[in-house]
This record gives sequence, structure tokens and C-alpha cells, in this order.
Amino acid sequence: MEAFKSGSDVLFVLLGAILVLAMHSGFAFLELGTVRFKNQVNALVKILTDFCGSTVAYFVVGYGIAYGTSFFVGAEELAQKNGYELVKFFFLLTFAAAVPAIISGGIAERARFYPQLVASVLIVALVYPFFEAMVWGQRFGVQAWIKSSFGEEFHDFAGSIVVHALGGWIALMAVLLLGARRGRYSADGHTVGYPPSSIPFLALGAWILSVGWFGFNVMSAQAIDKVSGLVAVNSLMAMSGGTIAALLVGRNDPGFVHNGPLAGLVAICAGSDVVHPVGGFVIGAIAGVIFTKLFTVTQNRWKIDDVLGVWPLHGLCGAWGGIACGIFGSKALGGLGGVTFMSQLAGTLLGIGVAVAGGLIVYGSIKAVSGIRLSEEEEFNGADISIHQISATPERESGRRSGMA
Repeated sequence: MEAFKSGSDVLFVLLGAILVLAMHSGFAFLELGTVRFKNQVNALVKILTDFCGSTVAYFVVGYGIAYGTSFFVGAEELAQKNGYELVKFFFLLTFAAAVPAIISGGIAERARFYPQLVASVLIVALVYPFFEAMVWGQRFGVQAWIKSSFGEEFHDFAGSIVVHALGGWIALMAVLLLGARRGRYSADGHTVGYPPSSIPFLALGAWILSVGWFGFNVMSAQAIDKVSGLVAVNSLMAMSGGTIAALLVGRNDPGFVHNGPLAGLVAICAGSDVVHPVGGFVIGAIAGVIFTKLFTVTQNRWKIDDVLGVWPLHGLCGAWGGIACGIFGSKALGGLGGVTFMSQLAGTLLGIGVAVAGGLIVYGSIKAVSGIRLSEEEEFNGADISIHQISATPERESGRRSGMA
């Protein structure tokens, strides 16, 4: 029975890792559908190469920082208990690699390729696992301090703060250091609209992410005997709440509608195992409103050119989810308890602080050393031609050049 349990856990976590790995294709298509045609190839290449660079960085450095273990031992030792630690690494890697995928959407269309890849590796090797170690790795005494100060540990079941808020706030720092896309804001202060290049691809990305998210949330239990139907239903309710809110507040705009479920799912990650489904719906609905309202304010009023709106979607909705866990997770509001508002607030603010500092250090250093932005001519031509020497529609481009000739 013990061998069966061990094998079942390995399969359970492996399936979760595969589902979250599939989410990275969702990130790719969400970005592909949002950026202009001349930057679609770049979106696809970035997500794949960032993931593979993150794999090496997390294997060599990041996982050891987070959990105090190393893979530099014999294969026989690694394979013990059916290699559970290896599939656990695979599963947690897909979470770590989501951070550069989040950032990619914010800095799209004007970031240089290799400096961004270096930044992704540094974030997954050092910044992300530093905070992961505090929360999930029980390292550095942070959780003990929060519990002694506020009565309970900081609770983040599936990463509203550890993954999403961290990625969103790092992305904000990168966006501010990069500056807006050329032509995005006119001299008189008006915003020049850059509509999505493909609503179908944007919608495909949102659907892939939504489906994979049930591996992201449910399989964060990391053992088959700890799996919870409550997590699945809460994820479903938050997804629905976020979509309905974005539909109503966003006045049926398809971009908002398809980001609505993602806002709800980001927010529910932290408390999906402790809140009541009604609370899950409310958390998701508020997240849908946060994203829809703050995306418009960020782009138009504050002139922050965050292409996919990753700061409001992941940074702010993630922060809301971390705090909301301490509200709706309480027994007074139908939750399971074991959480406190102050613990959740403290952990959320700590995560934002680590993200802001880490983002400024990594992207600020790379900007100072090598630069992180395409030249004016490269940006005008598009990242596809400037970096990859091919467009997403080479036949159309060839025909256009032939016609001009």
C-alpha cells in the first residue's frame, strides 16, 4: 500500500506539472493575440526560451534556495520513492517559470531579446525562490515570525502572491524602466490605441490558461490523499465571477471578457482551499472589476504602457487574492479558518516588497550594463523582423514588397 501511495503521488504531481506546462502555451497565445502582427513571432519564441532558461536556472540554483536541497547526487538517490522529488521539482518549476511568462506580456513589443532572457534566468534563479523559500519552503524564519505576530502563518495555497503578485509587480518595474512603446502616447497626452491583432488567438490563450489552472490550483495539494474538491469548485466559481464582472463592467469588450476568468483565477489561488464557494465567486468578481477598471486607468490616465495589463491582472488581483484569503477564509464568512487578515496583509506586502526590489535590481542592472530596449528602427520594423528575421505572415510581407518593387 505504501508503494501504491508513493506511485500514485508521483503520477498525481506529474499530471499537475503537465497541466501547468500546458498553461505556458496559453501565455504564448494570449500575448500573440494581443500584440501587433509584427511582434507575434517574438511572443512565441520568448515564452518557449524563457521556460527552458528557467528550467536550467531553477534546477541548478533556484530550487536549492527555496527548499534547501540539491540534485547533484547520484541518480539512484534521486530515483528513490519513484522519484517523487523529481516530479515535485517539475511541478514547482512550472510555477517558477510562470513569472517570466507574466513579465513577457507587460514588456512586449520593445524589449531586447537576450537581455530579457538573462533577466528571466536571474529572476527564476534568485528573486522568485528567495520569496518562495520564505512562504512554501519555511525558510529564514519568516512564517514563524508572522505566526507569532498575528496568530497564523501567511497562507498562499497555490500562489496568488508567490507567483502572480510577484510576477505582476516585477513586470511593473520592468515596464517603468523600459518606457512606453513609441507612438503609444501623443505629444498632447492622448492615448493612441493599439488593438489586439487576433481576438481568436487571445481567446485561445485564455481558454488554455483557464483549463490548465485546475492543475495549478487543485494539484498544489502535491499528494493524492490531500486533493480537495473544494479547491476545484472555488476555482470554478472564481473563474465565473471574474468573467461575469468583466463582461458587465467592461461593456462586453472581448479583451476584458477573456481576461476576466484569469483575474478570478489569479485571486482565488491563495485561499482556494479555505474559502466557501460563495466567497470564491465574490473574490473572483471583485478581481474582474479590479482588472477591468485598473487596466483602463493604468493605460490611459497613468500612461503606463503595460501591453497585456499584467500588473492589474497578476500584480493587483494577486494582491487582492492574498488579502481576500484572510477575509473570506475566516469561519465568520463560511471559511475553514486557520487564517488571519493581518497575516495575509503582512505576507502580501512582503511579497510586493521583494518583487519591487528584485525587479528594480535585475532590470535596472541590465539596463545600465547592456540596455534592455530595441532601437527606434528595430521597434518600428517589429521584433519579428528585427530579432528573428521572419514575420508571422511571410507570404503577405513578400507580396507587399514585390508590389512595392
